[in-house]
Amino acid sequence: MKKINIILEIVLLVALAALYIIHFTCQPKSEDCTQSCPTEAAAEANLPIAYINVDSLLLQYQYSIDLNDQLLRKRENSQASYNQKARQFEEEAAEFQRKLENNAFLSEQRARSEQERLIKKQQDLQELDQRLSNELATEMQNMNMRLQDSIYNYLHEYNKVKNYHLIISNSANDNILIGAPAYNITDEVLEALNARYAAKPAKKSKK
Repeated sequence: MKKINIILEIVLLVALAALYIIHFTCQPKSEDCTQSCPTEAAAEANLPIAYINVDSLLLQYQYSIDLNDQLLRKRENSQASYNQKARQFEEEAAEFQRKLENNAFLSEQRARSEQERLIKKQQDLQELDQRLSNELATEMQNMNMRLQDSIYNYLHEYNKVKNYHLIISNSANDNILIGAPAYNITDEVLEALNARYAAKPAKKSKK
């Protein structure tokens, strides 16, 4: 029994010694950490980064809306011009087929000449379709470049004040899966872009 008491006393002494070590060695480390290591919130507040939801920006940026409307009107006009010529060709081709079936041509040479004319007209129609498509693609590329220049030029001026180290473009959550709202500058940039665009009616009309 006495032997057991001695063992218990030794165990208690070891436990007290362990508590002593933990208290006087680990506590200063935790204090040092709180003093030298910034909290997560403080670190986030100091990160010089921001991001823009590009999809949302383009949908609400008036310059983007105007450029898109211009492109749609050009596409509609091109489509209307092509459709008119295509209908005319279909009518002429149908008339040629009717005459051919009814032996309405005065000679085989006359029928062959009309057929060649329709083949040439069909080729011209295909070339017109390709040319209009290329023109629309080029116009879309030019508009995208002007739109990008408008946004980038503003962001360069904007960042002279904000001094962000990094501004990320986020489209359909491709680049940022989760982002703190504090880093989202979309609305701020959008408001400034629209205000700047509205203040330049002369330049706006040229575009």
